[in-house]
Amino acid sequence: MSQRELAAPGVSYAYISRIEAGTRQPSVKALRKLAAKLGITADYLESGSELDPEATRELRLSDLELAVRLGGGDGSEAQLREVLADAEAAADTACAFRARVALAAVREEHNDLHAAIELLEAAVAEEVANPVDHVDVHAQLGRAYASVGRTQQAVALFERCVAACEDNPSAEARYAVLLSYALSDIGELGRAEDVVRSALRKTRDTEDPYMRVRLYWSMARLAGEEGKASLALSNIRKAIALLETTEDALNLARAHVLASRLLIDREKADEAADHLDRAERLLGVHPASFDLAEITILRSRLARINGDADAAIAFARTALEIDSEPADRGYALAALADGLVLAEETADADAAYRDAVRILEDEGRWRAAANACRAWGNLLRTLGREAEAMDALDRAAELGMRATPQHALSER
Repeated sequence: MSQRELAAPGVSYAYISRIEAGTRQPSVKALRKLAAKLGITADYLESGSELDPEATRELRLSDLELAVRLGGGDGSEAQLREVLADAEAAADTACAFRARVALAAVREEHNDLHAAIELLEAAVAEEVANPVDHVDVHAQLGRAYASVGRTQQAVALFERCVAACEDNPSAEARYAVLLSYALSDIGELGRAEDVVRSALRKTRDTEDPYMRVRLYWSMARLAGEEGKASLALSNIRKAIALLETTEDALNLARAHVLASRLLIDREKADEAADHLDRAERLLGVHPASFDLAEITILRSRLARINGDADAAIAFARTALEIDSEPADRGYALAALADGLVLAEETADADAAYRDAVRILEDEGRWRAAANACRAWGNLLRTLGREAEAMDALDRAAELGMRATPQHALSER
């Protein structure tokens, strides 16, 4: 088209010539008239993109969300804040919600949980953030609350979410599990069990195996914390049976690991070893560090039950070399101490128990800390250090009280 053919009332061919020469910036009105003549949108004529601003923002945000999920949050934070500001200015609440959630994930990567909580609280306050459709976001906020010691707020959040999902059994079951974990963290195991049992009743006829797997797993965890080994094993076996109908090798492996741990607590070495062998096969040659650490610690405990001090010590020392969670180091030190006692290396066992109790207590693993402290006290007693032994056993009793559910204490 020539400039004369493109011209329209208010947009002369001379005006078009100056635009092409770069000496004039077209007005919005001129862009609209030119776009109509060219059969395109004014947005495309202005930006070179066929997407409108909302679609452009959506595409940019999707790319940034993907970068965060792939571990590229560091380079995305500034751009995410730009998208958030743009979305807020355009009153695009859905986009603003997603930008806040992605920013919260970045802040969590930097261990800035208070900033993550602030972003997530703003996100769930949006009308679009209903608990049924955004379970992961509410779960992320609840876990962040618990991580900074605000467990009561996590409980209150998950209770609201459970109530909001009465007509959606799948979402309600997921929140029930999260609520049970939060309640158990504050010692209310009775309430936690009631929540999970209620969810199990409501999902009795569900065809979704994962929904019931989560609930059975939660029941096993709670029973284990209460020292109810038989009930814990019964529930984790139900979870294993359901997982075997799926192709979820990872969670099936972890269920076998939990079953092995429960059986080791009861000193049933052969059954425990069978579950552990299955877990290792399912995890393959490159398991996650925390899976590898737990399996290695359990191998050490199995060796101790079987009277093989050298293997128990070797497995425990291997576990200590794995870069995993701080609590895993406490468990590994306790296993090492048990092996050293078996090998009659009492001085090293004494030191290992001391460090194990300190770490497990710092990490809030009260039952494990109590068990390690009790074993330490027994060692000290055999060494004739009676006063130190009594101190350790008194401390074990105190730690055991912390591990005892509140409802059990009230019944006493």
